[in-house]
Amino acid sequence: MYELEATADVLIMTGQGKASIDRRLFEDAPNSSAERLESIESTESILVRTVLAGDTDTFGRLYELYAPLVHGVLLARMPRSEVEDTVQEIFLHALRKLHTLRDANAFGPWIAMIARNRAMDFHRRSRKTVELSEDLKSSDAGVSKAEEILAIIRTLPEAYRETLVLRLVEGMTGPEIAARTGLTAASVRVNLHRGMKLLRTELGFKEGL
Repeated sequence: MYELEATADVLIMTGQGKASIDRRLFEDAPNSSAERLESIESTESILVRTVLAGDTDTFGRLYELYAPLVHGVLLARMPRSEVEDTVQEIFLHALRKLHTLRDANAFGPWIAMIARNRAMDFHRRSRKTVELSEDLKSSDAGVSKAEEILAIIRTLPEAYRETLVLRLVEGMTGPEIAARTGLTAASVRVNLHRGMKLLRTELGFKEGL
């Protein structure tokens, strides 16, 4: 497992996920996972309702909380060079369409779906095949290694690569991934376990190390 921990360190320390989770949200949170998730949902709902009530400045708080999710969803599917601008476009679109969100507690799954659809649109518009080698160009050895690992993650099944990027690149915990995406905690655990196993194989690590 040491190799995988090092892999996560390489990906996170090279700044692949620039927007980080606001840890203050959890500092005074209750101890149980269920209570923490309930707290997140309540905060999410309050923020959405506040924005819809006319306080658009509050949307910046939603951006802080969910930019890592959107960044990770896109990074699992698109060239790194396209991700930053697309993140901004998605949040502008979300602000304009927020009134269509039926469940105020579902902002995370909703904006994650917008990101997935935007990535699909990108590939449909692209006439040429995206070359992963373009993402591997860097003068920094650490960044090059991180991009190499990211390229491998992108070859994995979709469910695994998205969860792995959110965990390894964006630094989100399993409960955070579940809360933001709307997946069950069990599904996240399965995706991480199976995805890590596939990643170990692709990186050439022997089972048991």
